[in-house]
Amino acid sequence: MADNKSNPKGKNKITKITLYMKKKMTIVFSGILVLLAALIIRIIYLNQLQGDYYTQKVLEQQEYNSRTLAYKRGSILDRNGTVLAVSEDVYNVVLDCYVINKLDDKYKETAIEKITKYIPDITRESIIEALTNSPDSKYYILAKSLPFSQIEGLQEEMDNSEELKGVWLEKGYKRSYPYSTLASSLLGFTFSGNVGNGGIEGEYNDILNGENGREYGYINEDSNAQRTVIKPTDGYNVVSTIDVNIQEIVEKYMKQLNDELTNGYTEGPGCQNMGVIVMDPNTSEVLAMSDYPNFDLNNPKNLSAIMGEESANSLTEEEYQNKLDNIWNNYCISSTYEPGSTFKLFTLASGLETGKLTGNETYVCDGYQEVSGKKIHCVNRSGHGTETTADAISNSCNDALMQMASIIGIDIFSKYQTIFNFGLKTTIDLPGEASTASLIHSAEEMIPMDLATYSFGQSFNTTMIQIASAYCSIINGGNYYQPHVVKKLVDSNGDTVKTIEPTLMKQTVTKETCEKLMSYMLTTVETGTAKAAKVNGYSVGGKTGTAEKGDRTEAKYVVSFAGYAPATDPKVLIYVVIDEPNVERQDHAASLASTLAKNVFTEILPYMGVSPDREIEAEPEVPQEPEAPQEPQADPENDPQLPLVE
Repeated sequence: MADNKSNPKGKNKITKITLYMKKKMTIVFSGILVLLAALIIRIIYLNQLQGDYYTQKVLEQQEYNSRTLAYKRGSILDRNGTVLAVSEDVYNVVLDCYVINKLDDKYKETAIEKITKYIPDITRESIIEALTNSPDSKYYILAKSLPFSQIEGLQEEMDNSEELKGVWLEKGYKRSYPYSTLASSLLGFTFSGNVGNGGIEGEYNDILNGENGREYGYINEDSNAQRTVIKPTDGYNVVSTIDVNIQEIVEKYMKQLNDELTNGYTEGPGCQNMGVIVMDPNTSEVLAMSDYPNFDLNNPKNLSAIMGEESANSLTEEEYQNKLDNIWNNYCISSTYEPGSTFKLFTLASGLETGKLTGNETYVCDGYQEVSGKKIHCVNRSGHGTETTADAISNSCNDALMQMASIIGIDIFSKYQTIFNFGLKTTIDLPGEASTASLIHSAEEMIPMDLATYSFGQSFNTTMIQIASAYCSIINGGNYYQPHVVKKLVDSNGDTVKTIEPTLMKQTVTKETCEKLMSYMLTTVETGTAKAAKVNGYSVGGKTGTAEKGDRTEAKYVVSFAGYAPATDPKVLIYVVIDEPNVERQDHAASLASTLAKNVFTEILPYMGVSPDREIEAEPEVPQEPEAPQEPQADPENDPQLPLVE
């Protein structure tokens, strides 16, 4: 009875757990464990592999938006570390209108007062307008690309005061070129921030650029600003092969010559185009490369500085752009022309290398050769008479070269054009190199007339970098190196990332052939058509060139000179091309190119530490009359300006 009273309805009766219930609980518990384990694994997976992504998503939904932290584009330096292109710090002044509009009037007024105090160009009215018209904006740019000198005071105020809220400075970069116009086509420039256009800027665009960082900002429960920062990665610096001092010397004499020729024989510029390449012949490193006219890299679209404001303003929009494209074009690698007599060395090289010629032959020049029923004239229509191989190069005799080519034959001649890389790209590390493949005949396409005119550098096209690189191979003993304008890549800490060594592409001819050719070039400067290139105290070897352009009856010429110094131990090659010099007789103007090269040699050889290898002669006390042009050596009365082929 007592049991029934204490447990009236059996409420305290212990229920027995059956085996079935145990199994069911075990299954449920195991399932929970499996789900928990899967959840943990999923969390770990998301955190490790996609944590940044979801962190960004969460933060982007908070009160502060994320913003980009700009990387710094790498600098371009000369071979000695002089800065040629650099990204300078600039700052945007940014308002968080949403925050400022929430502030008490005191803090709002403080923000307006401080901004206008330190940056007078920003007016009170412009700030009020921003706060009124864009009240919810968290990113309103008041001023763009200000140098540090203009925002320094505001920055100090922001660092030292807690009263200035809702205002921040966004750091960015602006490309700057300290030397303005120097090496403009070679360096190139940037558009739209960090997009390289032409030159090293274009070719090495991806190397110079880095990766942006991000800053994710949000407000926590205590209304404190919190930020997650992913730092930007700056681009690599590019150390070029260019020597800024040599580049300046080259451009000085180019400008001097153009100024002398401007409005010379006719009203207008000193020439249509002018290009100069200076190279180390032993590596094919480009020490200087320039064309004329150049342009201001800091304001590349400004034509007024080049052609005058009135002339620039008279152009249509299409004409204006075409003019810019022409000026931005790098004449040294992107334009083609007939090389003229500078090519004669390569014709002779093919004969000497194959044994078709020995260099001991003599030739009789009567002023022309008849090929396929047509007369092809020498530069001296009266004829040079009997000439040795050395004389043929020194006097630039077309007749003798045509006789050599006839002995060499089409197959060998064409083969060596390819060996010296004519018709092929040099693959220099610059954008826009022209292809001349369609401007030169193969052996199958060539006819005797082609062979004759090709032998002295007419009827086919080359580029300046092709001629300069081929000459380097002759000067260095037959090694054809890929021309290049960059030496190494360096990171933002100054550590070398990559060194670009000279790349040997092929062997053109033997050292013995090179020595013969160089002896002929030395004679050409000592006593022949290139005497204007002689440098006091130094031995110089070289070859002049004069090539007819287009319609052979128009008497328009491209004149040139390729030379090296010192002849005893070559350290530098200079190649000069002047397209349509503004003189009465363009075909007598090769000495202009030789003289320009002489002026450059005279300054850069001592600068490079090259010791004189000849006795230094005393300079004449009285200025001498300039020597008459030596190429072509013909009496103008007996040498009318007629086409070479009749």
